[in-house]
Amino acid sequence: MMYDHRAQQAALAIEVHHTDGRTVQSVLVLTPDQVELYAIQFEQLIARREQALQAGR
Repeated sequence: MMYDHRAQQAALAIEVHHTDGRTVQSVLVLTPDQVELYAIQFEQLIARREQALQAGR
């Protein structure tokens, strides 16, 4: 991940998986607000996963 201070954008290398099985390399460009929003959403997903793992024990 890279942050360009001048453009005020973050860039993250990603791999896109198509339904036909192909994959392509790309770059996801995010604004600071998007980075913050996705950070919150990922924290929620991680917490849900941990809850599901503990419920399965």
